[in-house]
Amino acid sequence: MQKVLIANRGEIAVRIARGCDDAGLESVAVYADIDADAPHVAAAGEAYALGGNTPAETYLNAGKLLDIAQRSGADAVHPGYGFLSENADFAQAVLDAGLTWVGPSPEAIRLLGNKVTAREVAVAAGAPLVAGSDGPVASAAEIRDFAQRHGLPVAIKAAFGGGGRGLKVVRELDEIEEAFDSAVRESRAAFGRDECFVERFLDRPRHVEAQILADAYGHVIVAGTRDCSLQRRHQKLVEEAPAPFLGEEQRERIYSSAKAICRKAGYTGAGTVEYLVAADGTVSFLEVNTRLQVEHPITEETSGIDLVQAQLAIAAGEPLAWAEDPAPRGHSFEFRINAEDPGRGFLPSPGTIGSFAVPTGPGVRVDTGARAGGLVPGQFDSLLAKLVVTGADRQQALRRARRALAEFEITGVATVLPFHRAVVNAPAFAGTTDLGVYTGWIEAEFAHTLAASPEFSTEAPAAARRTITVEVDGRRLAVGLPADLLDSLAAGSPASAAGAGGDDGAEQSAEPGALVATMAGSLVKWLVEPGQPVEPGDPVVVLEAMKMETTVTAHRAGVLGGHLAGTGTAVDAGTVLALIEA
Repeated sequence: MQKVLIANRGEIAVRIARGCDDAGLESVAVYADIDADAPHVAAAGEAYALGGNTPAETYLNAGKLLDIAQRSGADAVHPGYGFLSENADFAQAVLDAGLTWVGPSPEAIRLLGNKVTAREVAVAAGAPLVAGSDGPVASAAEIRDFAQRHGLPVAIKAAFGGGGRGLKVVRELDEIEEAFDSAVRESRAAFGRDECFVERFLDRPRHVEAQILADAYGHVIVAGTRDCSLQRRHQKLVEEAPAPFLGEEQRERIYSSAKAICRKAGYTGAGTVEYLVAADGTVSFLEVNTRLQVEHPITEETSGIDLVQAQLAIAAGEPLAWAEDPAPRGHSFEFRINAEDPGRGFLPSPGTIGSFAVPTGPGVRVDTGARAGGLVPGQFDSLLAKLVVTGADRQQALRRARRALAEFEITGVATVLPFHRAVVNAPAFAGTTDLGVYTGWIEAEFAHTLAASPEFSTEAPAAARRTITVEVDGRRLAVGLPADLLDSLAAGSPASAAGAGGDDGAEQSAEPGALVATMAGSLVKWLVEPGQPVEPGDPVVVLEAMKMETTVTAHRAGVLGGHLAGTGTAVDAGTVLALIEA
């Protein structure tokens, strides 16, 4: 293995490029049009354009990725997390092309990446499980039948999902149909697969996971545990390692069952076995993530193991360098710095970054794929950076975290920094005897009222580059250039003047009946037809941005007028979608 194609973007692509450099390997980056000037492009030894701006055109396009691997001379592919990282067909295509796949086998991905068959492996391995469907459900009617037999609430989950996408919790029977449709849409958009299954949902559980490493010779270790209970919309915001306030019996159950599941599946590489820990202390298997996790740095900090280096070594056929599970050292937190506004219900905030000043000091690490002046596209994940803070123990790590969060400065787009600064002082999270937070705690109990951010952006950034064809010594070449430079050349004016004083075209209105888009994104589905009555708070239309759906609700009672934007239409925040006539 000499040269690794990184089939991803953002901070994880930067992290893998650095890992390749540490291992003495060359790296190849790929990029969507809007990512042409992103830090991950410069972090690799060379970079190739994917052409296009949607996930399907770029980082989910297996054909383009394999073509670039062949053209660049790469002999291995590292998928990072998200996108095609848990796609068994892509893993198989990589192997069929004669390349090394940095990850588990396609068979293991199929077995464990599918949450339905993963449950079967967990049962065979002796791991505890809540009640769930025997396989994928074909309709909302099957979910209704399951809920009537096993009770509410239930969780509808994308069988090939992760990161909270394609996961819907249903607490009322009449919510099932729309929740099922939404889970299918999110799963298809994020993972290219739409199979879903259903299981009982445990109220108020902690989310605890085990980081495993397994080589091709049957040796499996647990590199440590993590607690990832602080989530919004089932997506993690804060993680810590090792998982605090666990009993020895709980910890042993997690370690032993995680290893048993991976051995049963013939797993190799890095992976994560996830559990729910109920309020009564019961440990219940949740799922397996057959890839590197977003939160892997906190395990690196507390175990002394470079997980990316370990992945590369295992893929190269080397045995694990650790005979036993490493004992945890110190305590580490990871704060995901997302471009979202917690004061507006964590609405995504795509746009252009103004200032970007990261904290420094003892125990502080920042992994990022963003920088001042960079674009935050609306079509990809909202993660800008990961602030990782480590101390000798949990309380010292918290003190360092408060200091680092106060120093972190980002302008131009709204971020979740105000939430993090508040939560590290919340008694439920910062306590010394137990952990008072759980997976739904943010929505249900977080007492702080956070103001809406003045940095909340009103429109998604456009692609900053365009490609033109030029002729050099009789050979035609495609050249990417800044769009404003091309516009200014065509207009015969300086680039700095391009676009000055223009209107972004978003349809704004002060009309009291105007139902407006609460964020920039694309219109997924109308829930109310023209002429139908609505009451305040009724769901009216579904928008999607950064691979997550958000419902716009009626702001007043009345009758919905005509739809002013159709399905698939890109809209800016403030765009009038319809009028609610009194």
